[in-house]
Amino acid sequence: MYLSELVMDYIEHLEVEGGRSAKTAENYKLYIERFIEFTDNTTVEKITTEMIRKYRLWLNRYKNDNDDELAIITQSYHLIALRGFLKYLSQRDIAALSPDKIILPKVSRKQVTFLHYDEVERMLDVIPLDDEVGLRDRAIIELLFSSGLRISELVNLNRDHINTTRREFMVRGKGQKDRPVFIGEAAAQRVDDYVHARLDNLPPLFLNYSRHNTVTTSGDYRRLSARSIQRLISQYAKLAGITKHVSPHTMRHSYATDLLMNGADIRSVQSMLGHSSITTTQVYTHVTDEHLREVYEKFHSDTE
Repeated sequence: MYLSELVMDYIEHLEVEGGRSAKTAENYKLYIERFIEFTDNTTVEKITTEMIRKYRLWLNRYKNDNDDELAIITQSYHLIALRGFLKYLSQRDIAALSPDKIILPKVSRKQVTFLHYDEVERMLDVIPLDDEVGLRDRAIIELLFSSGLRISELVNLNRDHINTTRREFMVRGKGQKDRPVFIGEAAAQRVDDYVHARLDNLPPLFLNYSRHNTVTTSGDYRRLSARSIQRLISQYAKLAGITKHVSPHTMRHSYATDLLMNGADIRSVQSMLGHSSITTTQVYTHVTDEHLREVYEKFHSDTE
């Protein structure tokens, strides 16, 4: 069978049986289609280890329309998608190369950027609270730092999703997995301040005030986008005099780092972040290494 005949079956399998999001499935489709482009739509039984070797070389030399190369991590995603595709073929008893023949390249971990608590406070202090926009923005940044939510999880929140009294609610994260989210008193209060200031009854928790379309029942057209949140966080970071690159994910990094530096165990942090693998969470042990000397100096007995 030709590769192109099986791609859509695999993508549908990812969404239905694999529980992957539509966005993830779309990315996997792109990655597999690049392999189809490289092989000129070969048949599955003709995939060999030598073909994979040449494909890896092709990926390393690949350039898009803007003459940009693929990052090593992006090349890895292509190979992960192909390995998953081969595993799917094996499950369907379709003769093809064994997925364990694909060895992923070693990817050096990027330096994680995070904010210290005083930097977060500086960002919060520059947000004016005299209108709904300021109240919204203050609630967003407080909530991100307090909860460790992914940006996709934050933008999809509705008013009735979050319980500011119990300061605990559920979100559905990657892989359609539910997890509990906890927030502090300050974040809960800021969310309440914003919601109580609103005169509308639209479901989205965070609204975009730059649009003036006809009001719809769901109000989804006014839901604040991830891109808008990225812009406002970057804006407040600059106003606060923070020179490092600050994004919504920086707030998630800051949340995890703050937990670890205050004594939380890594398994608990893994659960609170919604990581399926402890390996993903272990990136934060690198950013807390500087805290180790403080622990050493405080608790280790020294000889005179």
